[in-house]
Amino acid sequence: MKSYALITGATGGLGKALAAECASRGWNLFLTDLSEQSLEALAIGLGRLHSVDILYQPCDLTDSASREILWQAIEQAGLRFHLLLNVAGVDFEGPFRERAINELRTVLQLNIEATVEMTRRVLMFRDATRTLRIVNVSSLAGYYPMPLKAIYAASKRFLLDFSLALNQELRSADITVMALCPAGMPTNQETRRGIKAQGFLGQVTTLNVGSVAVRTIELALAGRKVYIPGAFNQVMQALGSLAPPATVAFLISKRWKAARQKSIPMPAER
Repeated sequence: MKSYALITGATGGLGKALAAECASRGWNLFLTDLSEQSLEALAIGLGRLHSVDILYQPCDLTDSASREILWQAIEQAGLRFHLLLNVAGVDFEGPFRERAINELRTVLQLNIEATVEMTRRVLMFRDATRTLRIVNVSSLAGYYPMPLKAIYAASKRFLLDFSLALNQELRSADITVMALCPAGMPTNQETRRGIKAQGFLGQVTTLNVGSVAVRTIELALAGRKVYIPGAFNQVMQALGSLAPPATVAFLISKRWKAARQKSIPMPAER
């Protein structure tokens, strides 16, 4: 029976990089994301480069009915998995009171609810002949209370704690869980704008997506619990842990407000 690596958010910048790394290792892939067209293009591209089996199915992970259809298809196909990469996630940056209810709901449904369900479901379809590796994409933001990104940071904190607890719980069943906690990565136009607005700090905390993907798989296979890409980011996290959370929130608030002013276009003069 073939064994697969399941990747959510597969057509985004990090998802693509992780898919490419897994395919380069000769692993069969099962990819999911919103757009069937994007999934098809990715599957064709990777298929031309690597002799692996690549399956895909679009799914709106914020919708429980769509997730149910996805897993029904997996069950009918008799698929088994040795790796789950929970990459899919979303943020709507800005003041909490300016966010629409549906935006807040989407963050919680995708970052938390979908990740928890995908993790629980994959346990039922694991390849029993191999160690099951699970990687949940948290964030460096998960270590801090972050004004202007309050729901996002809190959701990533959930994923960090969830991964640490689950890793301890499931190790005896030959299952490891790792939290990936990156800072900024230039995966799309919006993130590039955010990195630029952060100035020097944004530049030094930003890392190459491909390098992060390679190291993520290496450390997941080694059984690492947490991976914070980049020495500078690791130092930032260590220093931040020494300060009271209220102080950290105050400093981050000042930083984000200044960065947001830079990123908001000024009205043209009349």
